[in-house]
Amino acid sequence: MELSLVEIWQSMGLLARAVAIFLVLMGIGSLGVSFDRLIVLARISRESRLFASRARVLLDDDDTGVLLDLAKSFPNNPLARLTKIGVESYERHTGREGINPVEGARRELGRKLEELAAEVRRGMSLLASVGSTAPFIGLFGTVIGIITAFQGIAAAGGGGIGAVSAGIAEALIVTAVGLFVAITAVLFFNYLSGRFDQLDMSMQHSAGELVDYLEGRHGHGG
Repeated sequence: MELSLVEIWQSMGLLARAVAIFLVLMGIGSLGVSFDRLIVLARISRESRLFASRARVLLDDDDTGVLLDLAKSFPNNPLARLTKIGVESYERHTGREGINPVEGARRELGRKLEELAAEVRRGMSLLASVGSTAPFIGLFGTVIGIITAFQGIAAAGGGGIGAVSAGIAEALIVTAVGLFVAITAVLFFNYLSGRFDQLDMSMQHSAGELVDYLEGRHGHGG
């Protein structure tokens, strides 16, 4: 006896169908977050290279006015936003008594780094939740399928394969869907986490370079 996916779906009870649909929705959600973050990372990488190539020339020329204008033209880029925050904080604290403008900029950059790290990781909690819960939801579907199989045995008055095949197939299908969704979510989560860690290190390095530049400017009375 061969059972197609359509026949298995038709043999499922309401609760088993709800579990399967929920797992599919979890998979779609995790894929949506994953592709969205991949697009964001690609955009950040592209814009950061363009901004850095232009900003370095302006820093060498000590032209912070044009540098701020350049940073404002990249409103969604973390590197440009860090540069804008650092320079504006330095200029805001310059000339104020009791406040070292470089130290003020360093503290502002530190707070901004944490904020940007949380911002670019938006949606990662969903991936973690899907990766950790999908197997258990699939297991729940398995239990439901096994219950259906035993009900088939009881209704048929025996243990023939025809009485239990639909329930067992239902149980295995839901388990497979749960495992596939979980594995996919975990793989994307681990890959994206590594990319975000690299981005964090790059942003911290860039913030350190900006602070060094501001210290040199302050030391020269800029």
